[in-house]
Amino acid sequence: MGSVQIVTTILAAAITAVAVWLAVRAVLKMVAVIRLGQPAPERFTDKVARARTMLVETAGHTRMLKWGVVGAAHWFVMVGFVVLSLLVLEAYFEVVTADGGLPIIGHWTIFGLVTEIIGVLGLVGILVLMAIRLRNRPTRPGGRSRFTGSTMWQGYFVEWIVLLVLIFGFVIRGFKVATDHFEFPFWATPVSHAVGAVLPDWADGVSVAAAIKIIISMTWLIVISLNVTMGVAWHRFLAFPNIFFKREPTKPAGSGLGALRPMTSQGKPLDFEEADPEKDQFGVAHVEQFSWKGLLDFSTCTECGRCQSQCPAWNTGKPLSPKLLILSLRDHAYAKAPYLLAGGGKDLTGEEKATQAQLAHLDVLALAEADKPLIGTAEEGGVIDPDVLWSCTTCGACVEQCPVDIEHVDHIVDMRRYQVLIESSFPSEAGVMLRNLENKGNPWGAPQNTREDWTKGLDFEVPRVGEVDDFEYLFWVGCAGAFEDRAKKTTRAVATLLNEAGVKFAILGEGETCSGDPARRIGNEFVFQMLAQQNVETLNEAFDGREKAKRKIVATCPHCFNTLGNEYGQLGGEFEVVHHTQLLAHLVATGKLTPVQPVDGGVTYHDPCYLGRHNRVFAAPREVLGDAIAGDLTEMPRNSERSFCCGAGGARMWMEEKIGKRINVDRVEEAMATGAKTVAVGCPFCSTMLNDGVNGKGAGEQVEVIDVASVLLRSVKPEQPQGGKETAPVGG
Repeated sequence: MGSVQIVTTILAAAITAVAVWLAVRAVLKMVAVIRLGQPAPERFTDKVARARTMLVETAGHTRMLKWGVVGAAHWFVMVGFVVLSLLVLEAYFEVVTADGGLPIIGHWTIFGLVTEIIGVLGLVGILVLMAIRLRNRPTRPGGRSRFTGSTMWQGYFVEWIVLLVLIFGFVIRGFKVATDHFEFPFWATPVSHAVGAVLPDWADGVSVAAAIKIIISMTWLIVISLNVTMGVAWHRFLAFPNIFFKREPTKPAGSGLGALRPMTSQGKPLDFEEADPEKDQFGVAHVEQFSWKGLLDFSTCTECGRCQSQCPAWNTGKPLSPKLLILSLRDHAYAKAPYLLAGGGKDLTGEEKATQAQLAHLDVLALAEADKPLIGTAEEGGVIDPDVLWSCTTCGACVEQCPVDIEHVDHIVDMRRYQVLIESSFPSEAGVMLRNLENKGNPWGAPQNTREDWTKGLDFEVPRVGEVDDFEYLFWVGCAGAFEDRAKKTTRAVATLLNEAGVKFAILGEGETCSGDPARRIGNEFVFQMLAQQNVETLNEAFDGREKAKRKIVATCPHCFNTLGNEYGQLGGEFEVVHHTQLLAHLVATGKLTPVQPVDGGVTYHDPCYLGRHNRVFAAPREVLGDAIAGDLTEMPRNSERSFCCGAGGARMWMEEKIGKRINVDRVEEAMATGAKTVAVGCPFCSTMLNDGVNGKGAGEQVEVIDVASVLLRSVKPEQPQGGKETAPVGG
């Protein structure tokens, strides 16, 4: 070992020791912060499915590859980071001697070939990612960048580190070639041989280049260890557990969640009959009241901005960015952590849990962070502004796009729950809706005895549960379908088509009440459970004696469809729920309904968030429309998984949209740009919002917004009166 090798070995050992010590300290800190969260025992179920999903999503890059070039480039960089870590390890042998290498595998030709290929593809991948980041930098002229709000220096730093490590991998090999210490043939390592051809025959070149590579790698480790909130770097470690502990590992990758998590206290579902606000946690009032998985979510965020780029609120000038919300919660959690780890925190009555002695040594900044309200305006020093919280439509686009399975919607609703149930703080106009749900059983406040008025004038009898026992489907009409003029036309169309197809169905009539969706998503879990328990009891009685496979419900509203099918199981209601477009597609496919006259004028289809993204129903409505128009749909640019919200979800239907551009107008402009004369929908909320948008654009005579069922009815029974365009106003 020469003098150069002695120096490089000492340098490599010293910087590695410092980096490892700092990394261990950083990991312990992150674990301590994450453990501050509330229990989540359900995250430990079905470990085999969790492991399988984690491997598929990480190794298969199922989320990232939806972004085409970006996904492919990221996959090569990820594989390069994992596999070429072996070459970083090999550098510790190379600082000692020029012919050093990994024991056993380090001299295999296949090892040289694989690492050569991965090194080249990794270089291409990181250069592509660097170009994409520069092209989409927030300061670029025109448009909003998905990187707006991200800590850009961290992204640039990580990318340059990856680039330099890959380059010095080839430099080391090049010096080995130049000094005749390289064991791999040209055919297996052509790039390394090409680099060696231009490098000098410098005996110490290998050791010096290896030392530089180690210094670069350890500098990266030191920097991220000193910045535990540097998600752009830490996600490459945290993504694995975050995906492993995702809420529903068996659901399709990229699902927008569907059901909300039930309210929990100390990891157990809250029973409102026994719950006590002084003993039980109602929603989230402080960052440590999120579950540990929530704190892991915040730590894992990569700041990539995919959620932000798809968010309807962000895209229409609202203050909500799912990314910035997560980053605000992350930064707050880590800034508050010293106070919490010292024993600080408020109990459920608002009293401080720590003694003066426990808090005496704390930094003033940690104490100041502890005093910040979780929800509050800038003047109040709040972490999350109320306008951010109430801008969310719960459309699930953020969850759909997140490559590391962050559950933004659950966290937003948990914060809403505390604001509604304990603080009684929510947009005032939504109060009317909540009172109507409590007193009338529907958000419009319509009399219960008018729930069956939609049946008047039909040329067939609509059977009621209790009057007939022999029915295959219970037709869940929903509040909009029973009371709102446009939606009643859809209800009549569905009933007519079911009758035409000979399907035996029955309705609950006055026995039906609101599914509870708007109450749950605004955060009023108490009203949701009151309505849901009543409905579960009614439905269980209606299906008494039937097994689950024969407890069939068809619903026209995706919000009811989602709530009955995904959430009532939390309260003992197990049903087979289908959306009306699914049933109609089946009836057409089996020949029980036959379109006879194509609907012309061009048709485009708007995917409802709670039907498509949340529940993966994309094909059925398109199949129905394809049969009805005898041709292809004109798709909007944002469709299927990336469909743009109408703006009504998350109880936004009953809240004024006062900030930025109206979401429904943005969507209507996209629909009108297709040139289609008919905009087909599969949701009464979407129908209302898009109709309002079309009328607001003064295009009510040129563009018609109607349900898929109405389009099919026009094709199956062209003589059926349609009652004009669906432009009646909605009370709210």
